[in-house]
Amino acid sequence: MTIQKLFTDHPASVNESYVEHMEMSGSFAFWLFIAGFCAAVHAIFPFLFEKTGSRIITRLHGRMVTGRVTKPMPMSPAHQALDSAAL
Repeated sequence: MTIQKLFTDHPASVNESYVEHMEMSGSFAFWLFIAGFCAAVHAIFPFLFEKTGSRIITRLHGRMVTGRVTKPMPMSPAHQALDSAAL
């Protein structure tokens, strides 16, 4: 595997360029940091940030899982045989 493929295969599998994927992942890191901070403050002061962390996680889940289109990964011959046998 080439160095370039190490940086581009996964982003391509989620229909993003390397830079687009870096921006998306960086955005997730930022919001996860904020959610973690709010959860830590909430642990000490339970009357603060009562739903902030869970709201952030729910939004991130929507962006990552339900809102993303992925390319199907190619099946290995063994998986193709198992898939055909299931029919």
